[in-house]
Amino acid sequence: MRMTRIGFFTRLLDEASAAERYRIATEQIVAAERHGFDSAWVAQHHFHAAEGGLPSPFVFLAHAAASTSRIRLGTGVVTLPLEDPVRVAEDAAVLDLLSGGRVELGIGSGSTPSSFRAFGERSEDRARVFAEKLDALVAALAGGELGDPANHLQPPGRDLLGRVWQATFSAFGGTRAGRAGHGLMLSRTQPRPADAPRRTLSELQLPVIDAYREALPGGVPPRILASRTLFVADSRDEARRFAERGLRRAAAGFARAGQPPLGDTLDELIASYDTHVGTPVEVIESLARDSAAAEATEVAFQVHSVDPPHELVLRSIELIATEVAPALGWGAGLGDRNAALAASGRP
Repeated sequence: MRMTRIGFFTRLLDEASAAERYRIATEQIVAAERHGFDSAWVAQHHFHAAEGGLPSPFVFLAHAAASTSRIRLGTGVVTLPLEDPVRVAEDAAVLDLLSGGRVELGIGSGSTPSSFRAFGERSEDRARVFAEKLDALVAALAGGELGDPANHLQPPGRDLLGRVWQATFSAFGGTRAGRAGHGLMLSRTQPRPADAPRRTLSELQLPVIDAYREALPGGVPPRILASRTLFVADSRDEARRFAERGLRRAAAGFARAGQPPLGDTLDELIASYDTHVGTPVEVIESLARDSAAAEATEVAFQVHSVDPPHELVLRSIELIATEVAPALGWGAGLGDRNAALAASGRP
């Protein structure tokens, strides 16, 4: 594995009020920038605080943009079937101007069936609605007519066309993203087939990557973001203590979603939910075995479902930037810049 770009990803799941979650996430993104991370991504979730803490990613990222100057800011993802695609294009275009051109626009079809009813949609129709709204979003960003020959996106969003990403679990979705020339977003974990519960995450995701690459138009470079759960700590005991607490808490929810654990030991939970946890040396070795992440052009790290306290997330960010990612090739030619940024305390 040679890691060339790294990101920080959050679902804003801290055990805190909504206001405190937003403050904590902002502080974590600022820390990621200070330590040289290339991007920061936030997930959108509606209604269910235990699944995610942010229904309005563009509003939050505008706030994060004001607190940072360099790190790229991405949606991971906007649930497009529940949105007006023209409004998504407008919000993304405004945010891109406010942030100095730092927006990465990740979109997906969604995963919480009950949320669809509140927006007048049916979960069973998500694939069709996603395809229709994706076409409308791309047309709006491209400057197409919007209901009238005089209507066009303002401010223009054409620059964002090369920064659209599609999230998917399937080879079909990989082909769709590739044909469009969009980026491909891969999840930190995903359900296993009922007949192959021990299939690895890489075994599931490598066919998606292959389909994506095969479908890309000639001359379009691949953009592949692999999200990965990683919690790195100063000691093995500390890392495993918080992993035990977090993964056991999350296991019931995973089981309800059709992804029961392979067993009840901590190591079985770690394997079941594709978690990289331990000291820097341990997670370096673990990541080096991740053949799907090795194919990515960028790897975005999140602490879910370990979800340790905020101060340990900040320490994990620091250890990723100073020990883990450099050992896997990140920062070549940028070490002096990253060291200077970390030493100065400035973004």
